[in-house]
Amino acid sequence: MRISSLYRYPVKGLSPERVAGALLVRDGYFPGDRLFAVENGPSGFDPANPEHQPKIKYLMLMRNESLARLATHFDESSHVLTIRLDGREAVSGDLRTAPGRGAIEAFFAEYCRDELRGPPKILSGLDHSFSDVAAKVVSIINLASVAAVEHAIGAPVHPLRFRGNLYVAGWPAWREFELMGREISVGAARLKITKRIVRCAATDVDPDTGMRDLTIPRSLMHSFGHMDCGVYARVVKDGEIAPGDAIAED
Repeated sequence: MRISSLYRYPVKGLSPERVAGALLVRDGYFPGDRLFAVENGPSGFDPANPEHQPKIKYLMLMRNESLARLATHFDESSHVLTIRLDGREAVSGDLRTAPGRGAIEAFFAEYCRDELRGPPKILSGLDHSFSDVAAKVVSIINLASVAAVEHAIGAPVHPLRFRGNLYVAGWPAWREFELMGREISVGAARLKITKRIVRCAATDVDPDTGMRDLTIPRSLMHSFGHMDCGVYARVVKDGEIAPGDAIAED
C-alpha cells in the first residue's frame, strides 16, 4: 500500500492543488486545506472565534456546480488567489488585503449572481479549516474503492470527485472501512481512521467540466447499500508524507 497522490483545496468548493509532500501535525488538518470559504450570504462566522458551520452557508459544489469550471491557484508566499475561467485569468487578489478580497468577492458576485443569498465574502480564521466536519482530520480515498464505484456505474469516475487529501493505491476495495478505529503508518506519520465519509451531490459534478452528469450517492446506495466513499483520519503522530510513501497497517 502506498500514497498515490496528495491534494489540498485552499478555498472550499474551488479546484484542487496537487502537492509534492506535506508535514502532518498531530491533531491538525491537512496543510493548506480549506483555509478559506466564500460566504453565501450572512453566515454568522466570527474570524476571531472560528467555529465549524454547515457547508450550506458557503458556496459549494453540492449546490453550485459552476464552481468546477474555475481553475484556481493559491500562492502561499504572496497569499494571492488567481481564478481562471475558460483558459483565461478572470481575477486575482491578495487575500490578506481588503482590495484583494474585494476583487475576488466582486467576481463571485457576478459569476454566482443567480445563486447568492447575499453578498459573497471571503472568510478565514486562525488555525481553522472549513472542512465538512468539526474535527481536524485528513481525508483518505482508496483508489480501488473508486474503481469499484466506476464498475458499478459503468462509466468513468474521476477520483477527484471525492476531493480527498490522500489517494491510496494497493488496498482492496473498501478495505478502509475495515480499519475503523485503527491506526496506520503513512510515511513518517501515524493516522487513526475515525469516520466514513458520507457522500453528497457534490460528487455528481464532473471536476473538469462542471456538469452534473452522474448520481454518485444514489449509485452507491443502489450497488453497495451505503453512500460512503473514503474515510477521515486523525493525525496521531507528526510526520512528513509524500507520494510513493508506504502505508502500513498495525
